Amino acid sequence: MRIRIVDAFADRPFAGNPAGVLLLDEGFPADEWMQNVAMEVQHAETAFAHRLPRGGDADWALRWFTPVTEVAMCGHATLATAHVLHTTGAHEGPVRFETRSGVLVATPAEDGAITLDFPTAPLTPVEVPDGVAEALGAEPVAALDTGENVGDLLVELADEKTVRGLAPDHKALAAYSTRGIIATARADDPSRGYDYLSRCFFPNVGIDEDPVTGSAHTALAPHWSARLGRDDLTGLQASRRTGLVRTGLRGARTLLTGRAVTVIEGELHA
Repeated sequence: MRIRIVDAFADRPFAGNPAGVLLLDEGFPADEWMQNVAMEVQHAETAFAHRLPRGGDADWALRWFTPVTEVAMCGHATLATAHVLHTTGAHEGPVRFETRSGVLVATPAEDGAITLDFPTAPLTPVEVPDGVAEALGAEPVAALDTGENVGDLLVELADEKTVRGLAPDHKALAAYSTRGIIATARADDPSRGYDYLSRCFFPNVGIDEDPVTGSAHTALAPHWSARLGRDDLTGLQASRRTGLVRTGLRGARTLLTGRAVTVIEGELHA
């Protein structure tokens, strides 16, 4: 079985967020096997997809596993899977994925970019929980719950320097949300190519810091579109690998646009 490692939300190797991608010949194998593969791959997510019968609401079924658990939504591994489908000729044009988060559509552009159509996260302002500032290492100026699908606490910080300088206590952060914490701030200088930046810490799914998180941008997009007064923005995820996500708020849906690069292709013997 072929396995590929794809850097998503990147236009060059060794940037963005790497994901494992396996295109299956038939239905999903046992959950334990998929979890073991994801544990072996040791990237934030490994995606498993198989083709569905023609004439239905979706073209491919898609599931995502971190090294320790299955997740309900993943943007970068969806982008990576769409990239593999298009570059290998397994699928042409927009592809509809059947997932735990409903049908998600990935549409390729002529320039190689891919746009994902995801549900917009419902944001609910909340009080900053006691202990978050100490665990994060910075005092939030606002906090929002991102709803069940995303499962994070989104915290806005004072400025870009504060986000970039975070060195959180990952174990302590695990107490404050289902998946983790999205820390964000407005860009100091939008002329540098991004309107806001973020970092994402997900200790509850085995990921101390995620390099680039598509699903988090379904919450970042409505937050910053409301703050900045524009539906179309660009977010920078300021991890060590970094990555850009173009976001387009369309009411109940959020468009996430980025690129991907296949860096490894090999044979899985398991």
